[in-house]
Amino acid sequence: MITFLIGHKGSGKTKKLIAKVHDAVEASNGNVICIEKGDTLTYDVDHKARLVNIEDYGIKGFDAFYGFIAGMCAGNYDITDILVDSTLKIGGKDFDELAKFIERVDPLSKQANINFTFSVSADADEIPASLDNIVTKF
Repeated sequence: MITFLIGHKGSGKTKKLIAKVHDAVEASNGNVICIEKGDTLTYDVDHKARLVNIEDYGIKGFDAFYGFIAGMCAGNYDITDILVDSTLKIGGKDFDELAKFIERVDPLSKQANINFTFSVSADADEIPASLDNIVTKF
């Protein structure tokens, strides 16, 4: 399953994401991964979740981001949840590229049985309609 937390800066997306991380940690029998750009969530995310600063790995653009996520899934079959803060800061602000990225993540999510949550700084109407059958929006 893929979920988007949608809203502009200051709308509470990160707080919702942190709450979802905590819920996932409580419910998971595997590993929960939280990916962020920077290190602002260090003291907010439950220590049982793996917190990854994407900047440590030089990831830029949605193609590199997909490869990073696929590599994490290939290296650890116990991942149950991957939650991403500031998705557009990592991949770029091109919504068509975001759609292509999510269309690549969707089969990975199903195959590996991983729940993905992405925070996206945008209005709901900016999200491409092609994602309506793939993504749950909040």
